Amino acid sequence: MATILSIQNIHKSYGPIRALNNVSFEVPEGSVFGVLGPNGSGKTTLLGIVLDVLKAKSGSYNWFNGMPNNAARQQIGALLETPNFYHYLSAWNNLEITSAISGRGKDDRDRVLKQVGLFERKDSRFQTFSLGMKQRLAIGAALLGRPKVLVLDEPTNGLDPAGIAEIRELILALNREGFTIIIASHLLDEVEKVCTHVAILKKGELLLDGPVNEVLLSEDQVEVSAGDIERLRQALTEMTGIKKMNVVNNTILLTCAPAITPLQVNEFCISKGITLSHLMLRKKSLETKFMELTNN
Repeated sequence: MATILSIQNIHKSYGPIRALNNVSFEVPEGSVFGVLGPNGSGKTTLLGIVLDVLKAKSGSYNWFNGMPNNAARQQIGALLETPNFYHYLSAWNNLEITSAISGRGKDDRDRVLKQVGLFERKDSRFQTFSLGMKQRLAIGAALLGRPKVLVLDEPTNGLDPAGIAEIRELILALNREGFTIIIASHLLDEVEKVCTHVAILKKGELLLDGPVNEVLLSEDQVEVSAGDIERLRQALTEMTGIKKMNVVNNTILLTCAPAITPLQVNEFCISKGITLSHLMLRKKSLETKFMELTNN
């Protein structure tokens, strides 16, 4: 899979505050890539740098395998802030102004309004739109000129559940059409539902990056107990596939490899002459894992 964006060792500080520290990762072509982290983790700063709005203290990045920045920017549509349109103008006229400022896409307005589901409302004033419609129009503005990549900073921020669902469906639809989409978000649920890849930031540090189904793999735990807890603990140290073991209140919590089942744990204990008095699978949510990763 080709690489759309490559980031190498990006550092950025605001006086004594370190916003980004040695951040490196790659965005694959055709992905929906989530930059995930709590507020203040450096997400917006990172997007500002790769869009040439901010300058990094050190490090580098390149788009499309080294394409010059001016040419690359013509292939990137971005939404970094709250939609900023004239309230008394129609969607059609607002997009005309946007295309005049960006220098692209004046003849593209019908297409993008259809893409974002607003063609029937093209003559309606912006002030009559719901929050979800306003956000869709902003994404439509980013689509003017047929860019290859969309960069969206917190695209569902402030929306109600219906608006959030609208934007998520739009992002998935655009990805199916071939767009590579980069999203900054502090919402685990958003990344889990729409992203194929993710980079997790905390206070400017990159914690993990890769495919969502690997980085956010939920690690279930097996809870066991027996009459002689120390003997049980010693026996379990010999079992292959146990990654971590914690003793809590006369109970042992096992973090196991994905292939290990409670039945296998029970059979192993029986083979060691130990009868379990308690055996339970404890599901670990993605939210719990995210909280642990970010200590939030």
